[in-house]
Amino acid sequence: MENDRLNKQIVEMHLPCPSCGSHDALTTYADGHSYCFSCKTTTFPKEDQGGGTVTSAPSCVFIQGHLQALKARGITLATCSKYGYVTGSYQGKPCHIANYYDEYGKLKGQKLRFQDKTFKAIGSTTGTFYGQQLFAKGKRLIITEGEIDCLTVSQIYGNIACVVSIPTGAGSAKKTFEKNLEWLNNFEEVIVAFDSDKAGLDAIESIQGILPSEKLKVARLQHYKDPNEYLMANEGDKLVNAIDNAKSYSPSNIINGSELWELLKEEPEEVRGYSLPWQIDADTMIKGIRKGEIALVTAGTGIGKSTFVREILYHLGVDQHMKVGIMMLEENTRRTAKGIIGIHLNKPIHISRAEVSDYEYKQAFDETLGKGLFVLYNHFGSLETDKLLNAMRYMAVSERCDFLILDHVSIATSGIEAKNETKMIDVLMTRLRSLVEETGTGMVAICHLKRTEDKKAHEEGGHVSLNHLRGSQSLAQLSDTIIALERNQQSEKDRDVMGIRILKCRHTGNTGLGGFLSFNRETNRLEKYQPPMETYGFDTEDGGGEF
Repeated sequence: MENDRLNKQIVEMHLPCPSCGSHDALTTYADGHSYCFSCKTTTFPKEDQGGGTVTSAPSCVFIQGHLQALKARGITLATCSKYGYVTGSYQGKPCHIANYYDEYGKLKGQKLRFQDKTFKAIGSTTGTFYGQQLFAKGKRLIITEGEIDCLTVSQIYGNIACVVSIPTGAGSAKKTFEKNLEWLNNFEEVIVAFDSDKAGLDAIESIQGILPSEKLKVARLQHYKDPNEYLMANEGDKLVNAIDNAKSYSPSNIINGSELWELLKEEPEEVRGYSLPWQIDADTMIKGIRKGEIALVTAGTGIGKSTFVREILYHLGVDQHMKVGIMMLEENTRRTAKGIIGIHLNKPIHISRAEVSDYEYKQAFDETLGKGLFVLYNHFGSLETDKLLNAMRYMAVSERCDFLILDHVSIATSGIEAKNETKMIDVLMTRLRSLVEETGTGMVAICHLKRTEDKKAHEEGGHVSLNHLRGSQSLAQLSDTIIALERNQQSEKDRDVMGIRILKCRHTGNTGLGGFLSFNRETNRLEKYQPPMETYGFDTEDGGGEF
């Protein structure tokens, strides 16, 4: 019976068994019967009304395979069974068959390996790691370059470790990592054990920045080219030692200055800055906002930070065709979406849509959100910092967002385990700095101000300085550009006028008052404004207006 079963074509493996409750011991075969390798129960198909058997055929014709040990590679039957790695023939040529499954455990493709080391794919073998369906999450994930190496590492660890491989060689590493970033983040540690040849080393280089540097580790294979060679040499202990002692990737970061000409000559004459939505002095002073940098926006409570940043993200996406990832943590995605559409329509539709027809509403949607350039984070009321940062990295890497918007820093720190706000903000800002450096994505973040006891309140037009930032000096130290908004909420005449003050610009070094904006309540938009000199009484020593 055992040999007969092994000679049947496998349809699905690692299914739950209804007889014993095992979550992954059941295998189904092409003739309709199933067998549980845990409780040894064989179940035959029931007959339908026509007297035939009830079977589920795959969506395409897969090659019949047989489970057997791979003696030439030192791989046991148990290891092959776990991963669904079988042998068979295609057009009369013997081959190995690596079965690829989707997230639901359905067979989706086969990768055929022939004796002359050529390959052929049936169905879909791209988009997921080989063996990915076996593991939902865990402490450690090991990734190899090929299926045989995946089987090898799993076997050396007693077939209890989480081990997968990239689907189509070293060149597929980057795309596979990017597409499965969310799944990869379900593991505390990801170790790559790629071949020690140039292709393997290039693959390691290609995945840098996709995962945080503290999560991604590299196993250096110094004795043999790939894991299976360790097994065949009966030196699996050395492979285990290499994997268990994997280190965070450290690129060649010591460079002699004489080697930099090729890099320098290809650099553009001026680093690209993306303009602010208004032609005001502030935009000239900072020369726009840049990718790979953090621009911080700050102001007192209720001054208009979110409104200001909303104009920026709209301008980046709609006017400059940048892809923007949006994390508005004080509102839901519906409010964020209405804010973007409202700017496009020049109407406060988040308050009332009565004056906007369904046709106008849909047209505005198609011209903004419908273009696919805005990616929104739905926090569902949960603000865990790790989930937030993983989502931001996903937006930067997988969605390829040019800029990320974070509103605001204080809420984002709520999930960090620390005893005080200063420490929490230090941790967050360090991680945000690493994120923009590793991915090249630009970031616009909002932070709050602390209350000033001996000076005019920020909500009453008081000037903002760097030491007013609430929580930590890392806000000022790790940001590249800091823009402060100043407005007197209590002024009967000028309460809708906002001063723009540049507190820091690492790129240009310019600081000071950078112009004024006025809030138009009819359009719900911020517009350039030129205040009368006598109204604001400029202080020449300060260089800015008091209002």
